[in-house]
Order: sequence, then C-alpha cells, then structure tokens
Amino acid sequence: MCGIVGYTGAKKAAPILIEGLTGLEYRGYDSSGVAVLENGQIKMVKAKGRLKNLVELTDNGERLPGTVGIGHTRWATHGEPSDVNSHPHISKSGRFAVVHNGIIENYLELRDFLIARGYEFVSQTDTEVIAHLIEYYYNGDPVETLRKVMNKLEGSYALGVLSCYAPDTFYAARKDSPLVVGLGEHENFIASDMPAVLKYTRRFLLIDDGEIVAVSPTAASVFNRNREPVEKQPFTVEWDVSAAEKNGYPHFMLKEIYEQPKAVEATLSPRIKNGDIVLDTIAWTEEQMRTFDKINVVACGSAYHAGMIGKYFIEKLCRIPVEIDVASEFRYRAPIVDNRTLTVVISQSGETADTLAGLREAKKLGSRVLSIVNVVGSSIARESDDVLYTWAGPEIAVATTKGYTSQVAALMLLGLKLARVRGTVTQAQFTELLGELQALPDQIRAVLDRNVEQIQYLSSVYFASNDAFFIGRGMDYALALEGALKLKEISYIHAESYAAGELKHGTISLIEKGSLVIAVAVDKRLQDKMRSNIKEVKTRGATVIALAPVGNNLASEVDHVVTLPDCGEDTYPVVAVTALQLLGYYIASARGCDIDKPRNLAKSVTVE
Repeated sequence: MCGIVGYTGAKKAAPILIEGLTGLEYRGYDSSGVAVLENGQIKMVKAKGRLKNLVELTDNGERLPGTVGIGHTRWATHGEPSDVNSHPHISKSGRFAVVHNGIIENYLELRDFLIARGYEFVSQTDTEVIAHLIEYYYNGDPVETLRKVMNKLEGSYALGVLSCYAPDTFYAARKDSPLVVGLGEHENFIASDMPAVLKYTRRFLLIDDGEIVAVSPTAASVFNRNREPVEKQPFTVEWDVSAAEKNGYPHFMLKEIYEQPKAVEATLSPRIKNGDIVLDTIAWTEEQMRTFDKINVVACGSAYHAGMIGKYFIEKLCRIPVEIDVASEFRYRAPIVDNRTLTVVISQSGETADTLAGLREAKKLGSRVLSIVNVVGSSIARESDDVLYTWAGPEIAVATTKGYTSQVAALMLLGLKLARVRGTVTQAQFTELLGELQALPDQIRAVLDRNVEQIQYLSSVYFASNDAFFIGRGMDYALALEGALKLKEISYIHAESYAAGELKHGTISLIEKGSLVIAVAVDKRLQDKMRSNIKEVKTRGATVIALAPVGNNLASEVDHVVTLPDCGEDTYPVVAVTALQLLGYYIASARGCDIDKPRNLAKSVTVE
C-alpha cells in the first residue's frame, strides 16, 4: 500500500515522478502528491482521488520545474483522504519535505513533544511529525539528522526526504517497508517497487532495514545506523518490462489469469529434473527434512488460502501435522514452535508486514523458516533461512491470480519432495503425482480454452446478485474461500464461504429463494456428500452454480454446471481455481468495477 518515487538527474523531475506513481497505482491509494526543488525552494502539489487529478493540476508535471523531487500515492491510515492529509508533508520552515509509507506508532507522543517546542500541525497524519523532527534535529548533516530521527520513530517506514540545503540530492531510509534505489545513467531514483522506474533502469540497490541512502545524479551512498558506509551489489531485473504492461488485455487481472499456465510452469519446471524434485535454493539435508515433526504455515489473504491447500496436501502425503495461521494472529496466540518445526511463510510481494512479523517470531522461537515468495530480494526472502521463489513474473492487479496458483504449485512441490524423503509415498505414487504436477499448465489452458464463454454468460446473468455463498468440502472448501474472496474484493458483492457440512449449523438460515450458491464439487471422493448439501440449499430456493470435473452427474441437481477438465486427484485445486477467478472477473466487469484497483485495497499490505 502507498507508493514512493524519487528522482534526481538532468531531466524535469515532476513528469517522471507522476509516471512512476502511475506504475505504482496497483499498490492502492486514495490521494497523491509531488514535491520538487526549484531555485532553493520546495514546490508541492497534492490532490485527493485518482492520479488524474494530480496530472490535471500540474499539466502532467510540466508546470513544476526542477530536476530533483519526490512523489507519493497515499492509502489513508491516520486521517481521512484529503488534499491536506496527502503526502508530501512539509516542515515548519518549508525547508524539508517528506513522503512516508508505513505507520509511526508513537506519533502522538512525538506530536506532543514538537507542539511543546512551538511546532504547529496542519494534517491528521502520523507522517507530519517526521518532517518537523527532521527540521528540529537538523545540524547540517542530513545523514546524521536522519539517524537521530530514526532512533525516535517506532513503527514501520520507508522515507523519502527532500531538503532545500541539498540542491541535487534527496535522502531515503527504511524500516519494515519496501524501498529500492534505481541506478541510471547520470540520474538515480528511489521507489517502493521496481515497476515504477523500469522504463529508466534495470539496476537496483535493495535497501535493508535501518539503512539510510543519499541519492544524487551520480551516486547512491548507503549507510547503516552507525553512519558506516555499506557496500551493495546492484540487483538486475531480468524480466521483460512488457510483463508490467497490459499487452492488449482490458485489465491486468485478466492478463494475469491467462499467464497462469506459464507462471505455474515457471514454478515447477526448473525444479523437476530426471524424474526427481531438486530444490536448489533450499539448504536442508535430507536428514534435516526427516527431523521436522510439525509444519506451521503463516500467511495472509489469498496466500493463507494457498496455505490451506498446502495443509491438506502435505498432511495427506507426509503424515506430519500442519498448522496454518493468519499471519496477523500468529504472534498473539503464543504459538508452540521450536527447532523441530518448519515454518513456511507465504507472500507474493515478500513485503507483507504481518507475515514478516510472523517470520521474525518463528525465528525467535528457534524454527527454521522457508519462504514462498514471488519478488526476488524482498524483505521476507532476505530474512528467511531458505526461499522457494515462484518466479511467476510481476503481478500488477491487486487481486492475485497467478501469484496464488504458483504458491499452491510450490507448496505441492515441497510436499511431494518431503514425502519422498520421509518415505511416506512409494516410488510409483511419487512418479504419478510428479506427472500430475507437470500436467497442470496444460490443464489450466484447457479451462481458459473451454470454459470462458460459459462463465461470461453466467456472469451476465448473475452480476446483479447482492450476496453469494460458496460451499465446498476438503480442498474444495479452501477453493471456495479463495473464490469468495475474489468475488468480494473486485465486484463488491457480499460473498461468504463455508465448509458445506457447516450449512446446517447456522448459515442455511440465510438461504432463501434466489440466493446465489456456488458449489465447488471438484473432489470426486466427496461428491455424494456435496450432492446432499446442494439439495439442502436447492430445497430452500437457492440458485446453484456447480464446479465439477468431467463425468459428474450433477446437472439434474443444480441450475448450471461448469465442467472442468479431468485433473489429478490431489492437484486439481490449481486448475479449478481458474474458473473461480474468471467468474469473479467477469461479474466485476459486468458491474463496471475498477477491477485492477478495487476500493480500499492495496497490493502490498506493508502496515500491520
């Protein structure tokens, strides 16, 4: 959530800043602003609402001369969305401007401290205290000043700081919020995420917690909390810039749904060699794999739902208990974790604040931590003992699709590898399951080839529904959770998911004539049970859309059946979720929703 961009070089800064903020819109925001340094003075423009408002106010940045500046897209936490609460925030004298991602937890204490010393506040934000603190502590040395300010701040932050005292340089710092430095030719950048400045550079410095950066057109000097210089090797982005563009699709979400076969293949293929699974990036020995007596999965949102699929799959194959926690709750339940526990943390961005906090808690308790992430060099990846990158390519839409499916594929790869090493599957079972994993990309393509027209039709019929209930059993229940989340987050239809057997324990009281129920009935072993649950809701007047595999006999029980290709008994969730994603997408499209940027949501949740 929120986005930061900074530029210094020979070009006019404001148009580049606005272009960069456009590349970060997927992170979620409700206002935006830029500040540039011109003739020793900071000029600032801010606007509530979409970036187009800032574009109009500044003529796409052309009305703001100056070749060094910072920009921001804000997602409100402290203070309502407004022009005044938008970033950048400026100090009392007007000599410092600050953009900030994150939350300052002790801002009220700092605010009182500054008010007592004559500082006045114009916004409701926690960020404004940073601008005033920088001015209060400024001693002619920006790096030392930032170090003092950071020692006063409690919480999370990525900062960009503009100063009238530095004509071509800005400063940046971070703690628990993502920040990178882009290295150009006689120009340099900062950004919350690489797509913001990929047009200008593929070389980046990954900034770690507690580090401060001085960025000029010719250098990016990094210092630790002790003001000691830090040498960093640039990270080069290998994927094509076009991967962060729509390429003719109406929305990034639809593009990324269609990229899933390639994304899953990228996750699986490099790790399947000569009939075996080779996890090169994991440093365990096979003996260590045998010593784990429990696995904890820690994740948020769709990654949590992926973890639920992983739980079913790993427990069945490995016969080892798997606990799954919502990351925001993990630290607060006094988890039982030790050096015989493997903690698996899952995050597409690798910057999810709650998941990062869960990772640190698990490590503190002695657990080995494996992360499943998409973004190379992200905070979670760097702090984990081992990393299983999904290599799905950049995911821009807020609602994850290929990020989710590649996470599930990675979990299945991990589970099958553990099962082979621990001896809980036979060689024949291992070979069969490995073949099912390798078949997943083609099976996803089959859904995209055969089911889209029917799903478009169903979406056109039911897009006006006010509520939707998703039901399923076993892994179908985990799929139902993800299907309900997709629908609610992009179409704003109230959607809930229930284990189908729980209907009779309360939820069925909500079912009435015309209620829309999506019955996920892909698991052949549980179809008879699901048929009974479908009859329960049909008897009470529900309209039922069923997802079921080839050869199902549900047509007489439901209103519509979306028939999926025959899949592996244990790997089908990677395929079946594609239909649920398409249903959510086309319903949201029929309702005219802003699909890639749903209201109140952010791609990377970097605050707790």
